[in-house]
Amino acid sequence: MGAPLTIPRRLLTLDEYHTIGTAGVLKEDDRIELIEGEMIEMAPIGSRHLAKVNRLARLLSQCIGDQAIVSVQNPIALPPHNEPQPDLALLKPRADDYEGKLPSAEDILLVIEVADTTLAYDRDAKMPIYARHDIVETWLVDIQGQTVSIYQEPGKNGYRRLLTPTRNESITPTQLPNVVIQLVDIWK
Repeated sequence: MGAPLTIPRRLLTLDEYHTIGTAGVLKEDDRIELIEGEMIEMAPIGSRHLAKVNRLARLLSQCIGDQAIVSVQNPIALPPHNEPQPDLALLKPRADDYEGKLPSAEDILLVIEVADTTLAYDRDAKMPIYARHDIVETWLVDIQGQTVSIYQEPGKNGYRRLLTPTRNESITPTQLPNVVIQLVDIWK
């Protein structure tokens, strides 16, 4: 057997990705995200995933008020080669609600990924990107396992701290210490 075939790839930058969108190649309702310079088709949203995202958005909105913007399934710019669309992101408040430009790592208080069929992708592909861009904290909600993994202390090689609270505990984003989510409320 010979050595594995390595095919050179031409990675897209954020500007090139946006040019493709502006040219009409991608439509507004296409579920595509830019990950490591490649356009990745996102998994279809099933009813369990939709329900958990909606429940988390509601719970967070009730607790947060005007302290942050709860952004649901919207892109975040992580140059030069990433524009993921996390299920939820808590953003620093801004008067224009990010109309002037997409939120970047400096704007993010928390990213939440909800996984029903995409646990390995979210954990192994997206979490390292968030860590490399110094996003302070991410939560990975595993619908099938009914668990939440909390990633903190970002670095070049990933997050250095992983918390796995039990189903009966409460969790609090580090950047919003007065916001408390009871995990049991997520799994109702």
